[in-house]
Amino acid sequence: MVILGIDPGFAIVGFGVLSSQGGKQKLLSCGAVTTPAGLPLPTRLLQIENDMAQLFDTFHPDAMAIEELFFTNNVTTGIGVAQARGVILTAAERAGVPIFEYSPSEVKLAVTGYGKAEKRQVMDMVKRLLGLSAVPKPDDAADAVAIALCHARSYTSRLQTPNAARPGSGRYAVKHPSK
Repeated sequence: MVILGIDPGFAIVGFGVLSSQGGKQKLLSCGAVTTPAGLPLPTRLLQIENDMAQLFDTFHPDAMAIEELFFTNNVTTGIGVAQARGVILTAAERAGVPIFEYSPSEVKLAVTGYGKAEKRQVMDMVKRLLGLSAVPKPDDAADAVAIALCHARSYTSRLQTPNAARPGSGRYAVKHPSK
């Protein structure tokens, strides 16, 4: 299974691509989609959509894992991230890639075993779990790799539960009959 992890944003969209086979994960690629600050928001969103389409065409992921929208104080930034996230979700839907969403605490729990882990702990575990010599850069890419790892680990454990085969159990995307 190839998993595309996404850390959504409108200035920087982190991505991480993992191969997950038999409970073992391997990092295939990671990086960031960046949009210049001086561009109008619609132009930035279009660039994100085009770059996401290129990621789907290049890696042919079996699933996309994305972090749920979470922001605290800066509502203006949150709105921009929400718009970028909508473009990312639309691009995945257009590509026919199932979408799985995880909260920050779910990602932390799946990667470190503790839902309130600090960012540095998550990054260290990403490095250890994947046998990397260094934490992926930039931080947005490392976050995206953690999100992909969360899906790989959660998906495997959910397949082993009695409710996994039932529609609507867990956070599984439902494929539309027309696709």
